[in-house]
Formats: sequence, C-alpha cells, structure tokens
Amino acid sequence: MKEDMVITISRQYGAGGRELAGILAEKLGIKLYDRQIVHIAAAKLGLNDLSEEELLEMENTVKPLSLSFMPFHSFGTHMGESSQGMFMSESVAIRKIAQDGACIFLGRCADYALRNTENHFDIFVCADDEYREMRGKDVYDGKSLKELDREDAKRARYYNYYTGREWGNGANYDLVVNTAKAPLKRIADGIIKYIEAVRG
Repeated sequence: MKEDMVITISRQYGAGGRELAGILAEKLGIKLYDRQIVHIAAAKLGLNDLSEEELLEMENTVKPLSLSFMPFHSFGTHMGESSQGMFMSESVAIRKIAQDGACIFLGRCADYALRNTENHFDIFVCADDEYREMRGKDVYDGKSLKELDREDAKRARYYNYYTGREWGNGANYDLVVNTAKAPLKRIADGIIKYIEAVRG
C-alpha cells in the first residue's frame, strides 16, 4: 500500500467502526484521527469554552431552514452561527493533516473533505440490526437499536446537508463492509488486502 494512502471511515452507530479503525491503524502503523479534528476546528473558531459533548452535538447539527431560529441559544449566540464554521474548519484541518502522509480519519465527513485529493480510500462500515442491537447492549452502555438508529439519523442529516451526498450510499465509497460477517481483525486484514489489490 502506498506510504501516503489516507483512509476515511464512515460508519453506522453500533457497527464497530471505531474499533475497526483502531485495528487498521495499529496494523498499518499509522495515526488515527477522530475527535482531535473537532478540537482543532473548535480552536480555530475560538470555541474554547465548550465541553467535548457540546462540540460533538454542534458538529452533528444542521442549520435549520428558518434563519431566525437559533438551535444553540442555550449555549450562547455564537453557537448557531458556528455549526457551518465547524464543518468548514474540520474540512480544512482534515486536508492539512492528510498532506502529512498516511493516516485514518474516522467520521467527520472526511471522505467529502478529501474528494478533490488523490490517494485516499473511503470505507463505509455497517452491520445487521441484530449485531448492532447486541453491541448496543454489550458495548454502548445498554443502548437500544432505536437509540442507535436515532444517532445514525442525526449523522445522516448532517452529512447529507453539508455534502449534498447520501450518507451510507455505497456508490459514494470505495468499499462497504458488514462487520456482522466476521471478526473485526479478519475484516481489517481483508480491507488491507483489498486496498493493496485495487490501489497498489
């Protein structure tokens, strides 16, 4: 695999995408970027007074159709104006980090941010409802499938709004994997082999 290959991973909540990204990063010996991007973007926007939970909530919220409505009024007037700024700032950070060499980006619309750059490989991670429901109970503090789906709906709205693409549509990715079909380590090995086969 090329030394400067960048991998982006989007995923259904509860499918094990974060764990899979970590396994891939370890196997390839490259850095994994996830919430660090949020903090870099927030620093650029001067949003240093917010908790990580507030930043993540802002990141996943789209601007409402009515410009008079401020979705983040409880956090201060700067929040409603900054959700789009957060997206733009994250995109800039992703492109700059990708220039430094091979790495993995988890979420953050990284596939879209890098759409005009070469040598990146976009993956979407999904899983059967039964598998996600099991992981919701065992790994995600007892979350129900309905709660997982609710989080996915939020991600989809955000992604669709800012990218103009359909989140989870296989045509938008180089590879779609179903983590319910095999252990994550074996899937990671398969992904590496696939990338090597198609990209060299």
